[in-house]
Order: sequence, then structure tokens, then C-alpha cells
Amino acid sequence: MKGMRALAGDLGDERMWIGLGMTALRIALIVLVAWIAAKLLHKAIGRLLIERNPERMRLQPRRVQTVGKLLNNTVSYCIYFVAFLLILGELNISLAPLLAGAGIVGLAIGFGAQSLVKDVISGLFIILEDPFGVGDEVKIGAYKGKVEMIGMRTTRLRSWTGEVFIIPNGQINDVTNYSLHNSLAVVDVAVEGAVNLERAMSVIGETARLLKDDNVVREPEVLGVVSASASSATVRVVAECKPNTHEEVARSLNVLLRRALDELRTAPG
Repeated sequence: MKGMRALAGDLGDERMWIGLGMTALRIALIVLVAWIAAKLLHKAIGRLLIERNPERMRLQPRRVQTVGKLLNNTVSYCIYFVAFLLILGELNISLAPLLAGAGIVGLAIGFGAQSLVKDVISGLFIILEDPFGVGDEVKIGAYKGKVEMIGMRTTRLRSWTGEVFIIPNGQINDVTNYSLHNSLAVVDVAVEGAVNLERAMSVIGETARLLKDDNVVREPEVLGVVSASASSATVRVVAECKPNTHEEVARSLNVLLRRALDELRTAPG
């Protein structure tokens, strides 16, 4: 009976209800401020990425989206974590044991996942520094292929024969990107000793300029003889072409020049 009277007295305590109301109001204010701060920072990050390099954003929209999501998530986690700690403080919960326990757990996870942390950090720098993008033809170590995916932990390549290479970002040290600048198709043509060399070089030059390929950006030219022997001479032809199309252009040029030389060799006189 006394317990019921004490409970009724507590429930009728005006100061207790005022204190609870003020606590609830402060908690609601913390949540509101955290939500507003997160929204403002998300807009600032989006504006920063757009103004930083709009042309790059058009070329690599997935890259910009990945960076934006990563930064937005990081900002949200930090803001809401601080808000959570403030709310616990309003509820008179001691934060020292929680922070100490979180520090110990984080230290244990850090020691057990060093390679994972290395991969994630390397992936972040790959995304920010932009050494290569999705669709680029690259060589990473011993692996060469087209970039299909750049993640926070791994990068995926597909070779021209169909193999898929999944490379941890922490193991990416040396990268060769074939898709940034124009490439050079180099064709070496063997001219037999029985064929007049000057005539052959003239035919090679005229034939090379007949090449019709949308990937060629500058007319092919004959550099000259790069090696010679008693039985043959090697004439080099080069053609500037679009990034990573040099092999295709070289194959077309080889076929064209081979036919022209066959006709020259079988021609009378």
C-alpha cells in the first residue's frame, strides 16, 4: 500500500515531469540538428564534386557517384554517432565504459583485418586519384584487360579472351593505362631482295594511305628501312590511332600491305 502511495506521489511530482519533458525536448533537438547538419553537408559534397570537374563527371558518372556515396555515408555515420553519444549523455548513461569497450573492440578488429583495411584505403585513393576508370584498358601487374568494376576492396578486369581477374586494391602497385592517349600502330613489312626497294617503299606508302578505318586519326606514314640483309629489307609503317585500337589497325594494315606486295612481286618487269 505504501509502495502504491509512493508511486502515485512520484507520478504527481511536477518537477519530474518537467525534467522528463526537457530531456525529451533536448533529445529531439539533437536529432533535428544532426539531421539538418547531415543534409547540408550532403548538399555541400554534391556541389563540390560537380564544381570540381564537371567534364570528368560526364565521362565517369559511376566514379563520381561512388565518391559521393562514400563521403555522404562517412559524414552521416560521424554525425549520427556523435548525436547518439549526446543522447546517451542526456539519459545519464556513463559514456566512459562504452568508449573504452569500443576502443578495445576496434583495436582487435584492426589487428585481425589489416589486409582488408589496406584494400579499402587503397580503393579510396584509386577512386579519388582516378588513375583509371571503368571501361579503360589497363595492365595491372601481370594482368591485362578492360576494367569492369572498381570497388572499395577489389578491382575487376576482363581480358580479351574472356578471363576475369579480381585484384585486391591493396595489391595494385603498377598500373599501365592504354586508354588515356592515342596509340601508335607499328607495322614492319619484309621486302624481298628481288623486289626493287624504292619501288616497294613507294607502293607501301601509297597503299597505307588508302586504309579506311575510323580509328585512324592521322594518315599512315613510312618511316623507312629499319633493318636489311642480303635477302630482304624491313620497312616500318606507323599510323596514329584512337586509344587502344593500335592492334586492330595494325592487323588491317598488314592485310592491305601484304596484298599490295604480292601484286608487286608477281607484276611483270
